[in-house]
Amino acid sequence: MKLIAGGVCASKGFKASGIHCGIRKNKSKKDLALIVSERMASAAAVYTQNLVKGAPIAVTQKNISDGFGRAIICNSGNANTCNENGIEIAEKMCSLTAEALDIEAEDIIVASTGVIGKALDIEPIKNGMKELCGSLGNKSSEAAKAIMTTDTKEKEVAVAFTIGDKECHIGGIAKGSGMIHPNMATMLVFITSDVYITPELLQKVVSEDVEDSFNMITVDGDTSTNDMLCVLANGAAENKLIACENEDYEIFKKALSFITTTLSKEIAADGEGASKLLECRVKGAYNKHIAKTVAKAVVGSSLVKAAMFGQDANWGRILCAIGYSGAMVDVNKIDVDFSSFKGSIAVCNDGKGVAFSEEKAKKVLSEKEIVINIDLNSGTAEATAWGCDLTYDYVKINGDYRT
Repeated sequence: MKLIAGGVCASKGFKASGIHCGIRKNKSKKDLALIVSERMASAAAVYTQNLVKGAPIAVTQKNISDGFGRAIICNSGNANTCNENGIEIAEKMCSLTAEALDIEAEDIIVASTGVIGKALDIEPIKNGMKELCGSLGNKSSEAAKAIMTTDTKEKEVAVAFTIGDKECHIGGIAKGSGMIHPNMATMLVFITSDVYITPELLQKVVSEDVEDSFNMITVDGDTSTNDMLCVLANGAAENKLIACENEDYEIFKKALSFITTTLSKEIAADGEGASKLLECRVKGAYNKHIAKTVAKAVVGSSLVKAAMFGQDANWGRILCAIGYSGAMVDVNKIDVDFSSFKGSIAVCNDGKGVAFSEEKAKKVLSEKEIVINIDLNSGTAEATAWGCDLTYDYVKINGDYRT
């Protein structure tokens, strides 16, 4: 498996584009994205667990209920959520795209992100459709920019790998910066592949993958209304159809995991106002559930996040988070250390503090990527969660988000 350029366009038979159509006031910010497969593709998706869901989710669920899709249309700047005519607008987005591409509206995935509770005007989308379709190309960067809201940079990744004697590809783009919490977040993730796989197995592998990727990130404890992960696999690589959980399935599963894990870390690192990526690695747990619960509690703790921002090796806050997480652990067996490119330093052994150099700890915690290593010393299960530090800028960004 090797990293390649192209994002969602790295897979054979996919093109993408992104434009500013007028949904957002700032003309320098793109607000409409399109991804198209030249042939019918197996489709799978996972959605927010928030009871309040954006209208595009209902339409997408209906459109790909048969397990197939051809295109993805997405706007930023408006979530199309809690609106009386939300379903109508989402369906109109699909019909406008279908007409422009000469495909069926029922084969289109639709997504929106932005302000909740504000009516979405269809006219800018309608007026921009010709430009959007006319600018389809082999680079996904413009589409990646068009789905951003408070993100500071586009997020895209792709890899090439081999199944049988065929070179295959998988790539993705994502947006996500705030309202990020485990069990999907205010993120949109679109992944494409040219692997030939049945819709049933694609849905299975996607549903399982998110449990260790996107469901293991947190920025601020809020779970959004429009979260969506969609995957299209069009079979253009012409590998033997993956119709059972065989060796080819495992290869595809590994490639998908690389894409989702990479994008998960990029989302966490780009948390609103963030200056550091936090990675919590838990091992020695009695079972996987305990490991995941501990990891998510630690990266989700506002006090831990604030300490990491201040380069303060306040390990007591980590023990505190573990204690209220609800996970059944033996607190007298817990070891904790911090590591980064500047080295590592042990701060807790058997649930008690150990002598350490504050000066060295500050150097370790001064890096942009910090690893919090926790050994529960009670089993063999492990898990990893990702988050970011809590800075002054988070409040500034969210204090005037609508204005």
